[in-house]
Formats: sequence, structure tokens, C-alpha cells
Amino acid sequence: MKIEEVPQDKKQFKDGDKAPKKLMYVTNQDGSYTQKTSAGWEAENLALEQAWQDIDEQLLQSKEAVKNGKSSPIAYYMILNRMDIAILAKYVGKWQWQVKRHLQPSVFNTLSEKVLLKYAQAFNISLDALKNVV
Repeated sequence: MKIEEVPQDKKQFKDGDKAPKKLMYVTNQDGSYTQKTSAGWEAENLALEQAWQDIDEQLLQSKEAVKNGKSSPIAYYMILNRMDIAILAKYVGKWQWQVKRHLQPSVFNTLSEKVLLKYAQAFNISLDALKNVV
């Protein structure tokens, strides 16, 4: 890609102008490689916007499931922090099957404060915030 062809379509969602720019390697007039930042391009921005909307929808559904007693707060905070079971298991030092069990409200409610504190630290929140999803 040539330096003058670097797309600069600003994002029109979430962070807008505060969103980080991408560093791209492009060729300049004499054909050598150089660096130039890009604000993104329309197709990329549209895909990102759709992905964020999907995450927002998942968060709403997860919050409702927690409020209705169908899921533990761990499920909500996993989505909020964009983690999956494998990643979270490594952060808290548990087996994946254990984390899956902890997603059940009945099991979550019996967890020790020590285990809950590991989850709170993994999500970078207080123990109170973990227990009480707003």
C-alpha cells in the first residue's frame, strides 16, 4: 500500500476519536517502507461496531441471567472482560471444569471467600462487586 492510500475513516462509535490508531507499513514515494498511522476504514469500522453491539447484547443477557438466578456473576464478568473459560481458569488457578461449575449459582453461592477473591482479582474488581452485579 502506498502512503497516500492509507485509509483514514474515523470510527463513529464507542471511543470515537479516542480509539487507538493502527500502525501500518507502507511504501513512500521512493519505494522504501515507512510507517503511517491509520484511523481505520469503513469496512473494518463496520465489523468492529457489529462486534461491540454483539458484546453489549451478550452483557445484557448475562446480567438478566444473573438477576434471574440462572447464572453466577462470574459469567457476566467473563463477558465484560472478554474472557473464556480457559483463560479465566488460568487466571484463578483452577481446572476448566471447576470454573464451569462455578458458573452455576448454587455452586457460586457456596464458594469460599478465598476462591471468590481469586475471581475478583482476575476481573480487577472488589469482592462486593463480584457478589452484587448491578
